[in-house]
Amino acid sequence: MKRPLIIVTGPTAVGKTSLSIRLAKALDGEIISADSMQVYRGMDIGSAKVTASEMDGVPHHLIDVLDPQEEFNVTVFQSMARQALSGIYERGHVPIVAGGTGFYIQALLYDIDFKENDSGGAIRRELEQLGAERGNEYLHQLLRQADPEAAQQIHANNRKRVIRAIEYYRLTGQPISEHNRQERAKSSPYRFYYYVLTCNRDLLYERIDQRVDDMLSLGLAEEVRRLKSMGCHRGMVSMQGLGYKEILDYLDDRCSLEEAVRILKRDTRHFAKRQLTWFRRERDVRWLELERFGHDRGRVLEYILKEWKGEEQKALSGTE
Repeated sequence: MKRPLIIVTGPTAVGKTSLSIRLAKALDGEIISADSMQVYRGMDIGSAKVTASEMDGVPHHLIDVLDPQEEFNVTVFQSMARQALSGIYERGHVPIVAGGTGFYIQALLYDIDFKENDSGGAIRRELEQLGAERGNEYLHQLLRQADPEAAQQIHANNRKRVIRAIEYYRLTGQPISEHNRQERAKSSPYRFYYYVLTCNRDLLYERIDQRVDDMLSLGLAEEVRRLKSMGCHRGMVSMQGLGYKEILDYLDDRCSLEEAVRILKRDTRHFAKRQLTWFRRERDVRWLELERFGHDRGRVLEYILKEWKGEEQKALSGTE
């Protein structure tokens, strides 16, 4: 029988963290973070990292496990998340994947094979050099020529994924979009409950703006300044995260603090929009619109627990 897995995701600032913790406490669960930034030590404010007090005793995995100088990508996430899942199941607890990186969630949920290939090293170095010389838009144009669908899905500024998509096409002759479609068509090895928490756009954007203001009040600029003093720079994967690259530009005198904050709010809103677009493409998603619950998180929790209890009873009795 497939083992159960709960996913709590949605756009940034919608309230995934608090809901996932309440759910974990109700189900004797443990949380696996599906966040590309909270994995890094010392990157707390800009990543809106869950605090020890907020965890409220619930075990969390993939939080504070890498230094900012280390690389974190989907294959590293897959490996770490599978290891965490194994331990959670062994302890007889319910795993809850919480976070907003849809690509990571998809990779874990469908056990996607990314076909890492060392023979692409020369191609990768060539593309990295082209990116350094001609910029992200030039690389993105190469991707549009090779794989228009992937170019629509991957932002031009995500140089790493753009390079990987071009590299995959040159190595295999197959668009990576087609490969990913084939992988997504596979059935999941888990009995999963895929919840996407969301709310109306005006409220979401208001929450995003408030979160950025709160980050500044908590000392985001000081956090980035400390990371910079440790040798962290914009070329690192960790420093490409929202909140870090914008404040780094301010610290490097490329813009004023006011301009950095404006760009951060704008780009975070754009990021939330892309997140929602991603989740709409996914299969078997269960949407949780806050308006439908009168913005009462307690009612959202009750709804999930009722679904969980009913569907798990059917699965375990073999009547599903």
